[in-house]
Amino acid sequence: MAFYELEPWGSHYDDLRAGTIASMIANVHRDTKVRDKPFTALEMTPWNEHSRTGAAEPVPILLEDPEAQSNLLLTMMFPNKAA
Repeated sequence: MAFYELEPWGSHYDDLRAGTIASMIANVHRDTKVRDKPFTALEMTPWNEHSRTGAAEPVPILLEDPEAQSNLLLTMMFPNKAA
């Protein structure tokens, strides 16, 4: 989870790329008299978890023991490997 926050991957970013293209096309054809604010990529991907309003912000899991914190990170990143 922590590594994903630093180096995200997966379908969310594929959707974001498609949303970027869709928002660019929508902005090119946007009537500025009707809508002065440009469209964003997240507006074009409403099913995306990052575009939902009212969603709680993720809270990091911070442990007192640095060794336990490292083990937690390794377990979350590589669940099939024994710690």
